Formats: sequence, C-alpha cells, structure tokens
Amino acid sequence: MSRTKELILLLLSDLFAINISWFVYYYIRIDTGWIIYANNPAFFAPMITIYFFWLIIFLFSDLYQQWFLRPRFEEFLKILKSVSLGCIILFFLIFIDDTLRDAKAISRFLILIYWGLLIFTVALGRVIIRGFQIRLLKKGFGLRNTLIVGTGKKALELKESLDNNPHHGYKVIGLIGIDENKSAENEIGKLNKILEIISLYKISDVIIATEPEQKDVIQVMISKCSEINLRLKIMPDLYEIVGGMARTYQLHGIPLIDLMPEVMTYRFQLIKRVFDIVFSLIVLITLFPFLLIIAIIIKLTSKGKVIYKQTRIGKDGKEFVLYKFRTMYENSEKSGPVWVSENDKRITGFGKFLRRTRLDEIPQFINVLKNEMSVVGPRPERPYFVNELRKEIEYYNRRLRVKPGITGWAQIHLASDTSYEDVKNKLKYDFYYIENVSITLDLKILINTLITVFLFKGR
Repeated sequence: MSRTKELILLLLSDLFAINISWFVYYYIRIDTGWIIYANNPAFFAPMITIYFFWLIIFLFSDLYQQWFLRPRFEEFLKILKSVSLGCIILFFLIFIDDTLRDAKAISRFLILIYWGLLIFTVALGRVIIRGFQIRLLKKGFGLRNTLIVGTGKKALELKESLDNNPHHGYKVIGLIGIDENKSAENEIGKLNKILEIISLYKISDVIIATEPEQKDVIQVMISKCSEINLRLKIMPDLYEIVGGMARTYQLHGIPLIDLMPEVMTYRFQLIKRVFDIVFSLIVLITLFPFLLIIAIIIKLTSKGKVIYKQTRIGKDGKEFVLYKFRTMYENSEKSGPVWVSENDKRITGFGKFLRRTRLDEIPQFINVLKNEMSVVGPRPERPYFVNELRKEIEYYNRRLRVKPGITGWAQIHLASDTSYEDVKNKLKYDFYYIENVSITLDLKILINTLITVFLFKGR
C-alpha cells in the first residue's frame, strides 16, 4: 500500500472515530437530561471544530507516520498519550463553558467517558487498517524492494528473517557480494555495480550486513547512496564508525541502525512550513516600502537589473532559481562562477551595505513561499560548485536532504565561503543542523541572524 493511500485510510478512520465519539458524548451530555440547559448547545458546528482540533493533535503526535517504523503497541501508546493530552485541554475548555452557563459539575466528568470512547474508536480503526495492511504485505502488495549488502552468515540470517516476516514491508531482491572472486547463493551482483542494480530493480532500501573485517564497505555505501533517494541501514556491530549520526530500532528481534533516517517528522515539517509561510509574509508585507527604496537605489547607482537570479541546488538535488538584490556590477561573472573574495571589486558600493546587513537576501522569502527554500537551513550552492564539491568532499550530498535556507547554523558562526576549505568547515555545521534540527535551534539561528543584521556583521 502506498504512503498516500495509507494516509487517506488513516484520515478517514480518524474522521469516523472522532465524529462517532462526539455523537455519543453529545447524546450523553444533552439528550439524557442529566444536565439542564436553557438552550441546548449546537451539534454540527462544534463537531467540525472538534474534528480539526483532534486532527492537529494527531498530526503533532506523529500518528500519521508510516506504521512499520514502530510496533503496533507503540502506536497504541501514542494514541493514548495524544488523546489524554487533548482531553486535558478539552476538560478546561468545558470547565470554562460550564462556569459561564452555570451548568452542573457532573458535565466535567463526562470527559472521562469521552476519553475512553475516543481511545477505543481511534485504536480500533488503526487495528483494522493495520490488519488489512499486513494481509496485503503477506500477499506481496506494497513491499519495498530491498538489497542486502553482504553474503556471510549475518546477511543470510537477515534475509531469512525478512522473508519469513513480510509484514515488516521488505522484499529482499537479493544479496550484494563484496569479494570480486567469489559468488554466493542469492547473490545478484557485486558492490561495484550497486548503483546500476539499485536502478534496475527500483530499490528503495539497502541493508548492510557485512562481517567485522569488511567495515570499509559502509564508507563506500554512504558515499555512493548519498547521491540518490534511498534508505540505508546497517547491522549494529559496525555502529562505532558512523560517528553517532544514526537511529536504532528493532526489526523482529534483529537490531538495525538507520544511517539515513527521515530528518524531520511530519509534525515538524508541518510546523516549519507554516512558520516559513507566516514569517515570509510578515517580512515581505512589513518591509515592502523599504524594499522599493532599495530597488530604486540599486537602479540609480549601477546598471543592470534590480533582482539577480541564479540557479541553485535545492532539496534532493533539484535546481531552482534563487532571487537576490543585485550587489555586483553587471556581467561580473561572464568568465564563469568564482568565489567572492574579501574587498571584491565586483561588488558595488551600495551592494557592500546590502551584504553587510544581509538585506540582499530578502527577495529569497519569495523562494520560501514557493516552497523552494526554508527560512532556516543550509545555504544553497550553485550547480557548478555542487558538482565540484561532490568530487572533493565525501558525503557532501547528505547536505541536500533538507530544504536550503536563507540563514543557517553555519552562517551565524562562519564568514562567507572563499575556498573549498571554507565549504568543508561549514559542512560540519550543516551536518550538525541536519542531525539536530528542531524549533528551538531554528529560533536560536533566527535570533543570531537578527543580531548580525542590526550590528552590520554580515559578509
């Protein structure tokens, strides 16, 4: 079952569960006559409101995450926690409502009935959907094509476990051999042909199950697979060489380490996207008169267009057109792209002011609204430099797993890039951001960026 179909089924299940629970709660509270109202509360308007209330609670609780990423009991605990949190909020809202209406206190305890009913209906819907998914997986529908790197004992044990437990969602296509001079059972190719095999069989997951003396395979795989959209995992005795940038979990008793986990949960992606839109609109609307003045000054002080457009590389290696206020003289890069140097003569007088205050970056809020960038994230590079950096810097493509940003962790700590060494130093900060991304970290970066702007400390 595809991710989209799964999400639709979950939303429909929760729609039914939330509304049937509301109906029963409303009946008990109103139609039984336990509580006397001068005018009975409305039914449909609160029902719609309460549905969206629970939808937000469930989104923020990661209840729409792909189910095979965690055991079903863990999903039930998630439901229990999220429903309990939501009911606590509703309890206080009902308390306020009862106080205003001078209703009997018994109505406040009805929330306990609603709490139990909602947990039951939501969990029941998940049990039905998960059971249906398991039956589909056992019949071979919705399995993810998977390769196991290695042909030794560990690899064979892993293959047997995955073959016997299709409900985990893996379909093992075959094993990838390490030794060029030996072939093994179920082997479909060698490590040096891994990218061709991945493309041929439409592989979505690769699990490294090599022996201890084959540790170098992990570095080879990370380097190769960082350039494509792929889930990469290893068995844990090789964990020490990854430097801690991984996520562990159990798969039918077999511990696995996710080398390329999802950087952001659906909840955080939603929060970050809403913030990006709201913040960008506030900046563009508030500063619009000031932006017009900047545009006029640019036009009067040097020839050329006000907005400089440049192709950059975004999330997953996709190209997009980045917008900036022009800070250089026209045709400054007619001989090809080069690094910006200190006291660069290509930069106009007013352009230096824009760069020091970072006001030249403001048009990129349009890129944010177009969902090409985020307010906070690693800075996007030009295709030419990305291609060069891929050759120079191992694992550089890991940086492209998140949307680029107007400002980032590297930008508030280091100056602008003037060489490959500068990029290598910034890459450490970009990796730190990717592995520790959070609302708190984004706010910290924004605050430091504002300090840089007001103190004229930009490059």
